[in-house]
Amino acid sequence: MITSSYDAHLEKKPANFQPLTPISFLERAALVFPDHVAIVHGRLRRTYREFYARARRLGSALERRGIKHGDTVSVMLANTPAMLECHYGVPMTGAVLNTLNTRLDSATIAFTLDHGETKVLITDREFSSAVKPALERAEARPLVIDYDDPEFDGAAETLGSQEYEAFLAEGDPGYERSHPGDEWDAISLNYTSGTTGNPKGVVYHHRGAYLLAIGNVVTCGMSKHPVYLWTLPMFHCNGWCFPWSISVV
Repeated sequence: MITSSYDAHLEKKPANFQPLTPISFLERAALVFPDHVAIVHGRLRRTYREFYARARRLGSALERRGIKHGDTVSVMLANTPAMLECHYGVPMTGAVLNTLNTRLDSATIAFTLDHGETKVLITDREFSSAVKPALERAEARPLVIDYDDPEFDGAAETLGSQEYEAFLAEGDPGYERSHPGDEWDAISLNYTSGTTGNPKGVVYHHRGAYLLAIGNVVTCGMSKHPVYLWTLPMFHCNGWCFPWSISVV
């Protein structure tokens, strides 16, 4: 119903309205500062151009394996480059990122895989001792992708059908992501530790992640091009959304 002149001929259009999503932060960073270093991990250095291309490869590879809007992609990863790539590549498909707590036991992990209806699991071989029995115990049968962190030199098993880098090689670095149809669409799924029973799932939406990521910049007084030391695990509340905040500045 038109109640004033402002209600007529001022409809939402792509030029003046798009659903808020933190994916746009990486897109902008890669466009405006493509050669700026985005990731430092041991001796590894990656620029925003490379970071964005790899996230797009991940999204493309997941989509080619049938991952779509509303599917859950779980990851068992430490604070590694792959974890950052998953924070962008997974939601590019419309799927929901579930970061698993690396400190929990196999029974709790199995419950989470089942309850979250995991379709794909990307897991660092460092955590194979917990993930292997969890997969045996769970009813879910996700596609398992192994990540081999170059900074981990311990002995551990590989559990999946493919290694992460080979999986990314299947993807297109020019992949055009899907846009959330509604900024209320889910972007991530996190679980409590289950200390008072089974873990409880909590869902973030694209809008909430976008706003909190920007709020972090304001609250912490972050200046342009910060160097951020990852101390908080990114599995914990998506690192309080800092995986998205850093791309803002």
